Amino acid sequence: MSFQRLYLGLVHHPVYNKNGDTIASAITTLDLHDLARLCRTYGLKRFLVITPLDDQRELAERVIRHWTEGHGARYNRDRKEAVEQIAVAPDIDAAVEAVRIAEGETPRLIATDAAPGDGTLGFDEARELLREDPPAMLLLGTAWGLHRDLLDRADHVLEPIRGTGRYNHLSVRAAGAIILDRLVSGAVNPGATP
Repeated sequence: MSFQRLYLGLVHHPVYNKNGDTIASAITTLDLHDLARLCRTYGLKRFLVITPLDDQRELAERVIRHWTEGHGARYNRDRKEAVEQIAVAPDIDAAVEAVRIAEGETPRLIATDAAPGDGTLGFDEARELLREDPPAMLLLGTAWGLHRDLLDRADHVLEPIRGTGRYNHLSVRAAGAIILDRLVSGAVNPGATP
């Protein structure tokens, strides 16, 4: 299965901190590198890094330039190919608009949340939705997850990843990899206990 009209949005605001406060989280270069490679591996259209903070957008742009134009582009062509997929947006509205311009229609928003909730979209259902080939943006939250306003705004909230126990606090890179692999392979929560 190819994801030619699927976009990944890494949301740094609005997200929660561990105390439940609304924050803007910091960009990590590991997230940029690893999620770009993930998007390239699974054939996503683009990876949008979403932050309202000027210094954080500048950091992301500097990383992008290093791997696409600077020494990094010559040093590691595979990384260049992945990092070329990154775009930076100041907020969700700008990210949605960038996809709308590229696709000619507004993308469906599929949010992720580690907390179980009613009415979540299962991986099988999400796979079927993506087979219909609408433009869609999968939103991953940083810090302690996407703000409730974004979950409410989304067209769908994907069911949480469950492991074998109660602990459920994966890094965004790990969660993104598991989610995309499950969407492609169809293996959903193997061995999980509710």
